[in-house]
Amino acid sequence: MKLPQLAGTLMLGLATVTLFANCTADGKNGGGNGSSADTSKKKTDSTVNIMKPVDRKLYDSLDKKLANGDTTGRWPVKNQPTPLAGAILPFKRIVVYYGNLHSKKMGALGEYAPKEMWQRLNTEVKKWEKADPTTPVQPGLHYIAAVASGTPGKDGKYINRMGNKQIDSVLKISKMQPNTIVFLDLQVALSTIKAELPHIEKYLQLPYVHLGIDPEFSMKDGSLPGKKIGTYDAADINYVTGYLADLVKKYNLPPKVFVLHRFT
Repeated sequence: MKLPQLAGTLMLGLATVTLFANCTADGKNGGGNGSSADTSKKKTDSTVNIMKPVDRKLYDSLDKKLANGDTTGRWPVKNQPTPLAGAILPFKRIVVYYGNLHSKKMGALGEYAPKEMWQRLNTEVKKWEKADPTTPVQPGLHYIAAVASGTPGKDGKYINRMGNKQIDSVLKISKMQPNTIVFLDLQVALSTIKAELPHIEKYLQLPYVHLGIDPEFSMKDGSLPGKKIGTYDAADINYVTGYLADLVKKYNLPPKVFVLHRFT
């Protein structure tokens, strides 16, 4: 992702985000980070079963609005299931800062110290609230937890995985502001999405942690990352959706937001 031109800011809408609504979960509060980052604890707490069911009429009207007068007949998708309680989209606009704590060139998360980063992100949030007062803004942090690398590393996969300490730091930064969500982003390089997801599974078990993946850095043909644009196929995407849906069911979570970055 060539993020400097975006100042590390992403605004997520239905055009770039898949919201899982086909899972069985009563869930915890899906809006933010009220739960502990200690993933050894059970994923149940006092907020279970208090979320209101999704208003289907409101959902359909917002979905139609987001289609923006589409004339192809493909959008909104017909016969969609009703999202589970706790669904963020399309009821809110997700605005996040993106990046990696070890790089000032990959986005705002690494470019600014946490307090300044939050000041800047809050400014962006207020701009969106002013531009569209009818749509609440959901702030978040989008952290690259696995970075495609120019060196092979010990396993020869050209991937630099962030350790738990770094991810925990991002979760701590997210707690500086209530109700923040976190995305963990994977650039798999010469590895596979199936092999990389288990490295962050304990974090995806948290109700406020979501997932992003980068096709640009998925090098299925063995090319080195950065030399050409990579790709995912339908089997990869279906695997990820099933993986997240299983977590939602197993741990009684609110729906997960799945970001598939569109680079081209």
